[in-house]
This record gives sequence, structure tokens and C-alpha cells, in this order.
Amino acid sequence: MFEPWGIFVILIICPLLGGLPLISWITYALKGKRLSQVGTGNISVSAAFYHGGKIVGILAVLSEAFKGIAAVLITRIFFPEGSFWELIALIALVIGRYWIGRGAGTTNVVWGFVVHDPLVAVFVSFFAGISLTILQSRKVVKFGVLLLFPLFVALLHLSDIPRIFAAVALAGLMGWIYTKIPDDMKLPAQGAQTESQAMLEFLRSDVYDGLRQRTMVSLDEELNAAIVGEKAATLSQIKRWGYPVPKGWVLAPIDDPEGLTEFLQPSELSPLVVRSSAIGEDSEHASAAGQYETVLNVTSPQALQSAIAQVQASYNHPYAVQYRRDRGLNDTAMAVLIQQQVQSVYSGVAFSRDPITQQGDAIIIEALPGSPTQVVSGKVTPEQYRAFVVETENSYSVQLEGQGRIAQSLIKQVAYLTYRLEKRYHGTPQDIEWSYDGQTLWVLQSRPITTLLPIWTRKIAAEVIPGVIHPLTWSINRPLTCGVWGEFFTLVLGNRALGLDFTETATLHYSRAYFNASLLGDIFIRMGLPPESLEFLTRGAKLSKPSLQSTWKNLPGLGKLLKRELNLEKDFKQDYHKRFIPGLSQLAQEDIDSLSALNLLARIDLILELLRYGTYYSILAPLSAALRQAIFRVKDGQIDHSVTPEVAALRSLSTIATDAKQVLVEFEPQQVFEQLKQTPEGEKILQEFNELLQDYGYLSEVGTDISVSTWRENPQMIKQMFVQLMQGNEPQAGAKDAINSIFASKRKRSFVQRRVDIKGRVTEVYSRLLAELRWSFIALENIWLKSGLLRQTGDIFFLNFDEVRRLIGDEDSSLIEQLDELVEFRRSQFLQDSEIIQIPVLVYGNTPPHPLAPSELYSDQILQGIGASQGQAEGRVKVLRNLQNVPDINRDTILVVPYTDSGWAPLLLKAGGLIAEAGGRLSHGAIVAREYGIPAVMDVRGATWLLQDGQRVRIDGSRGIVELSNDLRPE
Repeated sequence: MFEPWGIFVILIICPLLGGLPLISWITYALKGKRLSQVGTGNISVSAAFYHGGKIVGILAVLSEAFKGIAAVLITRIFFPEGSFWELIALIALVIGRYWIGRGAGTTNVVWGFVVHDPLVAVFVSFFAGISLTILQSRKVVKFGVLLLFPLFVALLHLSDIPRIFAAVALAGLMGWIYTKIPDDMKLPAQGAQTESQAMLEFLRSDVYDGLRQRTMVSLDEELNAAIVGEKAATLSQIKRWGYPVPKGWVLAPIDDPEGLTEFLQPSELSPLVVRSSAIGEDSEHASAAGQYETVLNVTSPQALQSAIAQVQASYNHPYAVQYRRDRGLNDTAMAVLIQQQVQSVYSGVAFSRDPITQQGDAIIIEALPGSPTQVVSGKVTPEQYRAFVVETENSYSVQLEGQGRIAQSLIKQVAYLTYRLEKRYHGTPQDIEWSYDGQTLWVLQSRPITTLLPIWTRKIAAEVIPGVIHPLTWSINRPLTCGVWGEFFTLVLGNRALGLDFTETATLHYSRAYFNASLLGDIFIRMGLPPESLEFLTRGAKLSKPSLQSTWKNLPGLGKLLKRELNLEKDFKQDYHKRFIPGLSQLAQEDIDSLSALNLLARIDLILELLRYGTYYSILAPLSAALRQAIFRVKDGQIDHSVTPEVAALRSLSTIATDAKQVLVEFEPQQVFEQLKQTPEGEKILQEFNELLQDYGYLSEVGTDISVSTWRENPQMIKQMFVQLMQGNEPQAGAKDAINSIFASKRKRSFVQRRVDIKGRVTEVYSRLLAELRWSFIALENIWLKSGLLRQTGDIFFLNFDEVRRLIGDEDSSLIEQLDELVEFRRSQFLQDSEIIQIPVLVYGNTPPHPLAPSELYSDQILQGIGASQGQAEGRVKVLRNLQNVPDINRDTILVVPYTDSGWAPLLLKAGGLIAEAGGRLSHGAIVAREYGIPAVMDVRGATWLLQDGQRVRIDGSRGIVELSNDLRPE
């Protein structure tokens, strides 16, 4: 048993020991710097010297030496001294150091190997010193040592085969890590701590890297933007992707240009262009367009030296300095990019998205004969084109608007190049500079269009927070939702969450909720999720599997999140009995109409405190249920949603309606409730109906919007549905089968079902709290209506919560004076936004324009969405944008709605099918549609304005398509 425990310690404890961020803690404690957020992002000894100085560097060496020695000594507790298991322990240590600790582990291995085999360590050090003196190349020596020490192990321990193999594996692992991790020694020495600069200058000098004249950094290499700037790094990436980029070389800020100027030898026949590549230029935060110099037609070594100096000096031009200050950018350094100059026949710029309209899929191209500088200078009016790229699985086509002297075939080629580069950057709008020399279309630059960032997406928000939102609702929902998501992301990311502003997770455009796809994409990438995460958020692209490296890096955080998921049921039950039940009981016992404004504010604060816990569960419970359903591959039809309040209410209403039909064999739809009063049996039915209304009166049309009336306040819709259920037939066979399947699965009480039940109970608690919150604000509004502070019912929902608090405290006289004007302005804006039918799925930038008129989004009379409930149905469209006037519905009705929430669920009982503009397979409408066996298609963009009442359609809930029939005439 002793050796198995040793293996366990080596494979589990050593990686955790390697990942222990001692260097990070030391640097932060002594210098207040987080190494993961500066320089190359490495947490290494050299980074500690660079950013923390000599004392921090020495402590970093000691901490990493301790790890290496500790790994070997721990192994000796279980295995004999000198065993190959000591090398296995070092391998495990290095793995943890790289994947968790973001370092190479060189210091760990050196000191660990000194303890493991001092003789081999002495021989390797001796030959490494000689090689360094002779070869004068740090890179050659570094990789040479990795060949030497396995060789010496083999020579000195020829019979110990496991030890030789372990040494080879350790050397191979170190070599692989060296190719993956950036070299901190390539950072500019002048950016280092003062006491470390001399040492770093030495380490970067000829002794380690060979003569600088022999060091050529070209665009063919993988470049680090933190060292050479975004422009050069982006061009090197595009070039390695296979796109035509003129050959180029980069001078880092510390590099001496002399060797490069002698090597390049520009001439009249081979001119060069010298361009800026400042650190921070061409980034998502700042383009710095036109701030720095570009020198064309450099035709001699002397001119090249002068051009380099001119470009470097432009970094300190007053307007460039002011530009950085205006945007809150730090002064860093200027790298210089030298490229072969393209002999341009035509040149120009292209935007992958229209920066003016900020919507649609148009690619904007400006072009002129000659150099691209004419286009960007603004001195000449270029030819302008708009292009639309339509790509299928095997081909693409380009539609072009605009004419000029330049061949349309070239403009189409530019459009497709621009389209592909945006896709390469996962949907981030790109500003492309291009040039055509008569044979090749060259990429000269690609950078994000900063005015179109961040990207806001309606894709998820439309289901989570649907409809037009009042200011009061948003001022409460946003901090609750963003705060909980920020807690989850911080739990997983740890220190990598630094610099993320989770309050910017969501915003309102057109009085609708949008999520920050750019921020979420950044979070996903930091979490190690695939780079197409942004496309998933904006365009529904499929996600590939995350890499093993990213999974390992996030393992500690994911473990914490998993622990919360496993404890979800226990934690919720505890909070349910200790927080929610006492809190809801206290709220129910209060006579809300007798409370003063201050008492109502205390009541609201109590509800918000409970809602903070409720929001946590309302996010984690659905996430847990969805993950478990995917893991255990449980079909939607096998899940019972009866604990969900709206589903339970619908079932109860259907049962009462069935009993009512037996009491009233014949009835007048408008007189049902009066007729039921005439018999004892009818009175019993009415009592059951009122009890249902009492039990579920906290529900509303939009469960997350406190400005919407609850069923208790406005029971007319429920009464209409009750009458329609009495008029209807028995549920169709498919619905019965679905219900039987549901109850069969309920008996199994699977892992998935338990989470779905918790989700339903969470929904009930959350909905009850929101209803109590709404009723508290209404009571407060009634006080202000009587005092004359507010003019009409509903005014309070056009204030935000901070303003409500200030009005109660009577501490803001200017707000009171402007209150009428403020409410009227917001009401007018709200009504104007409510009339906007076609809301863009994506909004680029923080100042969205008014939506354009509907354009031709679909062709061939087919609308594509997400299949949410299987089956096919044909019928006539009924567009329903709200629940104010519920029409008669039958099996020939295909409901078309903007979204589905608890209030929409009863309508589906009698409809033949459902089409929704937003939502997915787990939305309320999809769940109820599956339960009653009707087909449903979700996420059909623009359905409520593309389809008209009476129009005949055929829907396929399996394939997710809506087919327009030949009979397109409205009734």
C-alpha cells in the first residue's frame, strides 16, 4: 500500500504544488502587480525580475527552487533515493506549473535535478557554460541542455532503463513548453524595474541571443502583440493563415535597427514602407488611426534609418500623446514594421460592417487607383461600393451596389476577403486596408472597428428578459442578474477575472435587453472555451470542444462550480426554510396598503435581499438541469415540468374547465360565470377557480417584469382561457402520450428530474418575490398619486430604483422639480420603442441607430428557426404581440408571438402550432408545446412582421422550418 500512496501523491499533489502561484503572490504582495495581467502574462522567475525587481526576483527563485526540491524529497518518503519516480514527480510538477501556474518550470527542474542527481547536474552545467561562451546563443544552449541531461543520465545510469526514459520524457516536455510559452527576455529592458534593467540588457545582449545584427524578426513568425504591437502581430497571424501579406520585418522597441538596415538594402527597384506598430495601436480599445507616421518609397539604407527614426519619434508627437490621454491609454512603446512596398494599381479600405448605419450585413468598400494612403487621407473622394456576401456550404456569391472605373470582379474579391477575415476574427467587425498590384490582392492591415464595439446580442436576452422593459424593472433586474453571473465567472476564472466589468454584461437598446457579446466572448476565452464563443453568442455558431490545456487551467474554478452544483439541492432547501419561507410569510402578513413610504422602502429592501439569493438559484438551477439533461441524454418528453408554476396552473385550469363542462352542458361563452353561480355545483367550480387564482395570482404575462400586471390584478385573461378550455375538445392523442411519458419518467425520479423540480420550485419562489415587489411599488405609487407627486397610474415604473429611494428620502429637490418632465420623456421614449417591430438581433457599439425598414431576409418562402417540439401542422397565422386582446383560437390557428413566457402558456392548449421570434428548446413555449403535442418553431427572426393574420403556413417542429403556403392571402 505504501507505493500506491506514493504514486497518488506524485500524480495529484505534485501538479498542485507546481500550480501553486507563489511567484504571483510574492509579486502582488511586494509590488501590487498581477503578473498574469502584464507583459507576456507568464508567471515566471524572469517576469518577477522584470516587473518586480531584484528582491522579488530572488524570492521567486527561492520559491520555485523550494517546489523542485520538495517534489524530490516527498518522493523519497515513498520510494528509494535516486528512483526514477523522482523524475516522474518533476514531470508532474512541471505539468502543474505550466497548465495551472502559467510558467515553464525551468527553476523547478534545475533545483529538483540538483537534489536528484548532483553529478549529472554538475556535468550539464559545465558543458552548458562552455557552449554559451562559444555559441553565444541562449536559445541554442537552452535546447542543447535538454539534449545533454538525458544523455548524461543514460551514460551514468546505463542499466536504469526507467530512469533514462523518465529523463527523456522530462526533456521532451520542457522542450514542448518552451515552444508554447512566450519568452519574457524579449520584453524591452527599459520597461523593467530599474534595478533589473542592467541584468536584462545583459541577458538580451549578444552573449545570449547572438549578435543583434543576426536577429531578424519577420512576419513569418508568431509574434506577441505585447512586444511588437497589434498591427504587426495581426499581420503575422493573417500571413500564417495563408492570406497574401507583403513580406515584412519588425523592430521591437529595444532593438537596434543597424543590422536590419544593412540586411534589407532597399533600392529604387525594391522600395520599402516603414510603418508604426505601437503597443495598443489597432486594438479593440483604440485604433490610433492616423496618429503615427508612415513613410513610403524608402529606397536606400540611409533613408531607411531616417524613416525608422521618424516613425519612432511620431509616438511622442503632441497629438498622439493627447490621443492616448483622451482614451485613458498608458504610454508604452513603439515597434516599427518594415515591409516590401506594393506597387499598387488599385488600393483602398473595406469595412466588414457599415459603421454609419451600424446594422445589416453590408460590406463597405472605398477604392481608388494608386496608393491606399489616398483613401485614408480624406483628401480624395474614392469610389464607394456596398457588397453582400452569401455563402453556402460549397460556394459563395457577392452582390454589389455601386459602379466605378475599378473592375467589379476585383471589388467582389475584396468583399469576400473582408467577409472571410471577419469570420476569422469570430464576428468582430474588421477595418481592412488592401492593395492590388495587377496580380495579387494584398492585405496591408486588419483591425477591429472600435466604433462598432462592443457587440450587443439579443440572442439570449430575448428569452431571459423578453419584451419592452420599463426603467424601474431594468434598474432592479440588471444588478441582480449581472452580479450573480459575475460571481459565477469570478469563481471559475479567479485572478483572470481582473479587469472585467461585470456591470457591463447587459444594457438596454430600444427599451429591450441586450447582452454584451464582446465581454462574454472575452470571458469565455479566458475560461478556455473555444474562440468561436463570440460567434455562438451572436450568430449561433457551433462550439468545438475546449482544449485539454484550458480545461486543466480552469480545473480549480470548475471544481468550485461543480461543488456548488452538487450542493444545489441541499443549499436551496436550507435557504428555502431559513430565508424564503419566513420572508414570504412575513410579506404575506403585512397590510401593504397601511404602510408608510419609509416602511414600504424597508419592505422593498427585504424583498431585494431575498431576490439576491433567488437570482443565484434562478441561474444555477436551470443551468444544472440543462447540463444534467445533456450528460444523461434524457429526452425532453421524459421530463415532468409539473412543478413549474405556469405548467401546474395550466393543468389545474384544464381540470376545472373539464368539470365545468359537465355542470354546464350548454352555455353562452359571455355568460359562463353568471350561469355557474346558479347551481351549487357551479358555485363549487367558481370556488375552485378563485382558489386557483389565489394560488397562482402572482404569475404574470412576463415573469421577470414587475411592471406587468399579475393574474390576481387582472384575471380577465385567465377567465377567457377558462371559457376557451370549456369550448375545446379533449387533448389530442399526442398530448396524452406525452403526458403519460412525463408521469412515467417522474416515477423514476432521475438525477435530471430532481434538478428540474428544484428549477420549478425556484421559479415559484422567484415569481412570488417579484409579485410582492410589484405590489410594494404599486402601494408606494398610490401614496404619491394621492400626494400629487405622480400624475397617473404607472408613472413609478418610469423611474429607476435609485430615484425612488431619493424621492422617499426627500433629499433631492431638483429631482422633484423635474419629475413630471422626466417621467413624460421616458414614457414617450418607451412608447416610441414599443412601436418598433423589427428589433435587430445584434447592435454594434453603444449608440445604436433607429432600426432600418425590414429588408429581404428570407427567400424561397421558407423561414428557418429552431425546432422545439416535433410534428407538423398547417393552419392560418394569428400574430399576437401581447395578451391584451386574446382572440378565439382553434386547431387551425398557428400562433405567431415575439416570445413565450408564463402568460402565453395557456394559449397553446388550443392552438395548432407555435412560431416564436425568440427562445429555444428549453423556453416556456417549447415545454408546454411538447406537453400538449403541438409543433413549435422558435427563434424565427422577424416572424411577427413577416407573417400576417390569416396567412396560411405549414410548420415542421422537427426541422425547425416555416413554409409559406401558396395561399398567401390574408383572410
